[in-house]
Amino acid sequence: MPLAALTPPAGDLGLEAFRRLGPWSSALGFAPFSLLLAAIAVLPLVPKVAGWWGRLPNKWALALLCSVAGAGFHYTVAGDPARLLDTLLDYLAFIALLSSLYVVSGGIHISGAFSGLPWLNTVFLALGGVLANVMGTTGASMVLIRPLLHANRRRRHKVHVVVFFIFVVSNTGGLLTPLGDPPLYLGFLKGVPFAWTLGLLPQWALLQGLLLTIFHFLDEIVFHREELEVKHALVEDLRQAERPLHVQGKANVGLLLGILAVVIGAGHWLLPALQARWGEAHAALLGKAVQILAFGGITGLALWLKASPAGGVPFRRNHFSFEPLEEVAAVFLGIFGAMLPALDLLQARAADLPLHSPWQFFWMTGVLSSFLDNAPTYLTFASLAAVKADAAGGSLGALAHASPLLLKAVACGAVFMGANTYIGNGPNFMVKAIAERSGLEMPSFLAYVGWSAAVLLPLFLVETLVFFR
Repeated sequence: MPLAALTPPAGDLGLEAFRRLGPWSSALGFAPFSLLLAAIAVLPLVPKVAGWWGRLPNKWALALLCSVAGAGFHYTVAGDPARLLDTLLDYLAFIALLSSLYVVSGGIHISGAFSGLPWLNTVFLALGGVLANVMGTTGASMVLIRPLLHANRRRRHKVHVVVFFIFVVSNTGGLLTPLGDPPLYLGFLKGVPFAWTLGLLPQWALLQGLLLTIFHFLDEIVFHREELEVKHALVEDLRQAERPLHVQGKANVGLLLGILAVVIGAGHWLLPALQARWGEAHAALLGKAVQILAFGGITGLALWLKASPAGGVPFRRNHFSFEPLEEVAAVFLGIFGAMLPALDLLQARAADLPLHSPWQFFWMTGVLSSFLDNAPTYLTFASLAAVKADAAGGSLGALAHASPLLLKAVACGAVFMGANTYIGNGPNFMVKAIAERSGLEMPSFLAYVGWSAAVLLPLFLVETLVFFR
């Protein structure tokens, strides 16, 4: 069965049109995304334009330009307005979910007996890596990043804490359930059993254990170089804490559970019911529309609580601001549109790629997931793996039984390597923006890639040797 029948980005005719493109036309298809990526990576480093890029309206303008250019290229080649509508709904659903998690978590203030001591930071990250499987990487990141920043407010050197938070909580932690990361949820919707991802526990445990060990020793080294008064202040914070743990904003905790209920309900009940009534294509569009409305309603309730005297207290203590959300919405508007022709070209040529071994699927899926949306990248290579493994009907559910190692390689590549860049996964950029809003100077795009190359790539090689040879 051809790959086009399994993952049609623009319909069979659209795929065929992208296959016929020559090298120069193909390069032009990657141009919008390349321009946006270059802007994100380079402009903050150029003094003459860094100020221009730092203004939010200019980010919106450039993102909109790249998005329209990508969508226009796709439509010119494929002539498929349905794909444009589907991508627009994908973006709106993504922003609706991110907005609801951001606003709801902004009304949850966690305080208690914790400070920026190395062992407590390590426990914090480990807890986040577990919660990412229940709340999703986005939910766990939004709930925990503010208390982590507050706990480390006295530390003079804490950039590494946030970088490892992105590694552990915002990405690699969410591997064990379909709720953990969008690619796994998409696999669940495409037939992978809900509990199948629990079989990824060895891969998860090895990487989490190595990351937490490296972080703890690094944080110990940095901590012991801190001035003596900083250490005393951190210990005093711990001693004077009134209670071990205190959560303000319990109504928002209920709203957070409502978000999880919407996500689970959409996969378990809503989409199957809509597919039985309207067919798969229409069900997907209707399902996204329902989720957008549901997330919007939850966000509205959270804003109503924010406006009340009592409900607004956690927001004020969290120094809540919409600026990080606005920045992420602008950047990902550009990403969703600009990556359209890049994904089209990838899916049109994927069947020609010489991929056979699990390690090849792990690295190819991972490298592309570092820059492109990891959900469609996962689907592309999982579907290709189903074809290579001759799984019944090209089904991902059949692949999970016929050749589980190939699907594990694709899943781990998509989830793990989303940590390689700020744009590899939605919460990465959000955590960066929140940290910068708190006054912390985060690494630039290229400097962060340097961190991931130094820390993550050797660990991915270990994963390859242990699990995917």
